[in-house]
Order: sequence, then structure tokens, then C-alpha cells
Amino acid sequence: MTDYFRPSVTVDLLVFDWTHEILSLLLIQRGKDPFAGHWALPGGFIEPEETLEASARRELKEETGLEVGSLSPLGTYGDPGRDPRGRTLTVAFAALTQDQPAVSGQDDASEAQWFPIGQLPALAFDHAKIIADGLHALKSQVRNIYSGIPLQLNSKALLPQKILEQLPD
Repeated sequence: MTDYFRPSVTVDLLVFDWTHEILSLLLIQRGKDPFAGHWALPGGFIEPEETLEASARRELKEETGLEVGSLSPLGTYGDPGRDPRGRTLTVAFAALTQDQPAVSGQDDASEAQWFPIGQLPALAFDHAKIIADGLHALKSQVRNIYSGIPLQLNSKALLPQKILEQLPD
């Protein structure tokens, strides 16, 4: 079995927030290379005995102090060259919050901040692609369940049409 190639595995999180009818995304500013000082999705390497979801929850809490309810798998990304440290596969998860929970840069994140979807900074790794896929998936989900009845998040009504207006085509 030692003859098989073994890439590294990471998790990345798209944590969307819907507050004051503005859709935002949580990003961290990387404190270490590669891409020190650049903005990125929260995430990192899995631990040997963790599930992928447990790794995602741990990384989110370690880097931002945030804990979320449900996580939805978004996709797996593994193009060669996506990480300058070597071949790395990442499993992306998505979550939705409301009222922009307080966050702070911790561990290897020098800062954590909410950005409106239309005002995202330049991003590290292939995170722009992951975010584009996440926005597309969110738009599909909202369209599929939109029936004129507001969605509910933490017992507060979300207006699907207002969310759709902010998502790119």
C-alpha cells in the first residue's frame, strides 16, 4: 500500500449570513504562508481520527470562534496546483447564519470578517471558484423551495426574493 499516492485533505467553509436583508460571507485573513495576509475561507487540514464534518466544525471554531448549526456538503475540489504546498483535496461545507454572529481571527487566522457578497476581496487558493459554486448552489436551493412563503432561519422569516436579488447569475 506504500506505492499509492496520498494527497493531503482539508475542509473549507462557506458561512453565509442574512442580516438586514444583506447576504454576507465569512472570510479569514491568513496569518501564515502560503498566502499570508490574503483573505480566504475558514478551513484547514483534517485530523487523522476526525470525520470531515468534525474537522470543518473544529477549523471554524479555531479560526473564527464561531459555532454553527447544520452544515451542508457543497463539493470536493482537488485540481493540481490549487495549493502551493502540494496536492491537496478539500471538501467544502456551507452554513447559513443570521444576525452576523461575532467572530474574531484566531489560531492561524489574523482576522475574521463578514463581507457583503458583492464586495468580496481577492481570495487565496481556488476559493473564488468554491464561493462561486456555493452561490450557485444557494441560488438553486432558494429557487427550488421558493413558493411565495418566507423561509425560516432561527424562527425569523427570510424573504427568498431578496436573497435571489443579491446572488449572481
